[in-house]
Amino acid sequence: MLSIGSLLIDSLDYIMIVDRDYNIIYNTRYDMTLGGDGQAHIGKKYFDMYPKLKKEESSIVRCIETGEVIIRKNQRCEDYLGNTYVSNNVTLPLKKKGEFIAAVEMSIDVNLQEKDKNLANSRFDEFIKRVKEAAGKITFDTILTEDPEMKRNIEKAKVLATMPNPTLIYGETGTGKEVFAQAMINYSGVSKNNVVIQNCAAVPENLIESILFGTVKGAYTGAENRKGLFEVANGGIIFLDELNSIPFHVQAKLLRVLQDGTFRPLGSNVDKKVSVKVIGAMNIEPMTAIENNIIRKDLFYRFSSGLITLSPLRERKEDIRMFTEYYIKHFADVYDRDVAGITDELMEAFIAYEWEGNVRELMNTVEYMVTSSPEGALLSREMLPAYLKDKIVPPSNDGAVMTDKRAEIGGEFLSDGIPYYEVMEKVERDMIEKALEQAQWNKSRAAEILGMPRQTLKYRMKILNIK
Repeated sequence: MLSIGSLLIDSLDYIMIVDRDYNIIYNTRYDMTLGGDGQAHIGKKYFDMYPKLKKEESSIVRCIETGEVIIRKNQRCEDYLGNTYVSNNVTLPLKKKGEFIAAVEMSIDVNLQEKDKNLANSRFDEFIKRVKEAAGKITFDTILTEDPEMKRNIEKAKVLATMPNPTLIYGETGTGKEVFAQAMINYSGVSKNNVVIQNCAAVPENLIESILFGTVKGAYTGAENRKGLFEVANGGIIFLDELNSIPFHVQAKLLRVLQDGTFRPLGSNVDKKVSVKVIGAMNIEPMTAIENNIIRKDLFYRFSSGLITLSPLRERKEDIRMFTEYYIKHFADVYDRDVAGITDELMEAFIAYEWEGNVRELMNTVEYMVTSSPEGALLSREMLPAYLKDKIVPPSNDGAVMTDKRAEIGGEFLSDGIPYYEVMEKVERDMIEKALEQAQWNKSRAAEILGMPRQTLKYRMKILNIK
């Protein structure tokens, strides 16, 4: 299996290397398509192999000219044999003693049928994530935010990254927990050889204990002497994503490691000792997880001195505009598309929308619009994915969100002289204001009185302009 540094190239369709003079020195596509060792193409000029490819459309050319990592999706090219390929590419500069010597293009072919295309895109996105992790490209400087609380979280995470305290990152799906964890790992200066990353939800419950803490021969049928992830990460960091997926009884062993650094492999009666910093992440609110017996209370308290809470995107309105503009530019570049921008109306609708999937949902929405819009278009509501067209709508004059369905039904009510939505908003405003008064404007207490999450109360107060 080919590897570049610590990155295993196990999910690619082909690799091509082109030197700074545009000589092809390696190309696995022709090893496969021509049979044999494929040496006939070695030394050929890049544009002799792909005579119809325009220079401005080539990620190889851009990488050679700029020395930058280039990500390009759906690049179409025709080779000298008349074969047409569509591929997702990441092109990396190859340097020796600081001098650029070649561009390495790693590609996943795209079948333009929708199902296969989506699968190729998913494979490619996962590969890009691994490239960034291997290259240490995910840092605190790459976390984009205008939100003061998120900026405070970044500073807090920097401090925690250099301390042995266990850290727990909580946030809804899509808020950037894994990005924060990777930034902490890179900031810590710990060697990548001493870093272990495990998504706990991806492991069957009956195997998680043996994977984390190892086994001794005879512990169960077929068991061998095998190190667990904690032993592998000794002297470094272990990141446990979706920590809440660890079974309750295994959490007790995890707590012991956090407290005194000791554990017993499955089937052993001898303790082992390690020194490992633990970073955990979960998308369930900790107190809710404790109440529902998903997380042990004593385990959470062990993490609580290093707790980082990432706010949902709907509470970071200033970030919505920033991310929208960033992803329009990013995906226009990735797909080599000409995008004029976004209408003011749609931007205001984006800012008013709740974004239940957070940054990830916004990113996927912008990517869809960039790839499906006409060249040179200004992104507008008509270009939204079908499932969002009735959800992402411009704010009405009073700040409340007006949906197409609401306008239709409201029109019927208004024709009968009953302003239904105005009445409902007045009722909601009165209820919230009374709860706030009763709670002496303590939002947490008011949310309890109303029987809703505090985050929902804050959002409704913004929508209804209650200050």
